[in-house]
Amino acid sequence: MNDTTGLGDDVQLITLDVNGTSHEVITAPRRTLVDVLRHDLGLTGTHVGCEHGICGACTVLVDGLPARACLMFAAQAEGARIATVESLADSGTGTGTGTGELSDLQRAFTAHHGLQCGFCTPGFLMLAQGFLAERPEATKEDIREVVAANLCRCTGYQTIVEAIDACATARRSQRAAGAEEDSCN
Repeated sequence: MNDTTGLGDDVQLITLDVNGTSHEVITAPRRTLVDVLRHDLGLTGTHVGCEHGICGACTVLVDGLPARACLMFAAQAEGARIATVESLADSGTGTGTGTGELSDLQRAFTAHHGLQCGFCTPGFLMLAQGFLAERPEATKEDIREVVAANLCRCTGYQTIVEAIDACATARRSQRAAGAEEDSCN
């Protein structure tokens, strides 16, 4: 359970499935998912930027689809599968095996310098993870269009597009070859 100090009398118990683990949280009904992830569950990889759904720094996957955690009440996420950027580093597939190894997508961002200050990176990683799961055959033009949904003030986007494209290409090659482990380098 979490500390309810300062929440007032209007609180509710919700259960969230985050990164494959069930968490019971006592929270105010209008508290955002990003606040619960960061402050109650300690998953600080999901960043708070604009708090208006514009920048994408708070992007997580909800039932496999990218969603802005600053625009969603935590209570709305009850019953859904939520994945944060912390889920990516557990294994090459993001399945939570506990190895601590970077995912193929994270390695691609590193190899292609798809990050600078790093503040927007978790949002871009989760946006790309959801997008590539839905559109594994995405072209560079498709990727450019989707990354325009998030804001980055450092990279100029080209290296982000290159990283996602390299990962998508490597995943397609491995699927064609029947390989079991992903690698985007």
